[in-house]
Amino acid sequence: MLMSHELLGFMSPSLAADILSYTYEADKPLYRATLGAVAEARKVRPVFLERQPRAQRHTTMLSALTKPSMEMIAGNMIRSWLVKKQNAVLVEFLNALEIPHKEGVVDDLPPAMDDAKLRAAVEGLLAKHPHEVVAVYLLAFNEMNEANWPNLKALLETDSRLQLGAQA
Repeated sequence: MLMSHELLGFMSPSLAADILSYTYEADKPLYRATLGAVAEARKVRPVFLERQPRAQRHTTMLSALTKPSMEMIAGNMIRSWLVKKQNAVLVEFLNALEIPHKEGVVDDLPPAMDDAKLRAAVEGLLAKHPHEVVAVYLLAFNEMNEANWPNLKALLETDSRLQLGAQA
């Protein structure tokens, strides 16, 4: 499965840019931390990046965020975007699976999930939300949580609607 820095690299450039733009607009502390980490990785001062036009800065930042050394920063940015901007996807998925949560955040996941229930939940998300957003959520859910359900992994590997880069 894909790690966070790989997710940013495989998703469409427009979705990656949307995630970074959302962070810029809605989560200034995370954006500043991301900018600082990218500056450090590129061996420049943050002010060097800050002085660039935003589109150029974001292109530079996204390029750096796809590197393995940026896994933690990329993960934080994706998690924040999912929990805050894509909260409806999280809530609908967890409700469909009948998993107790607080606004899309779960304390304990079951060690396994029924195939029929999982398929129905995924189909429900795909019917209501952009496929790429659903794919990013499910890939992140599978990678960032300790549950790692084999049936979810199989769905992610076999369902073409959940393949990043498949919907151009």
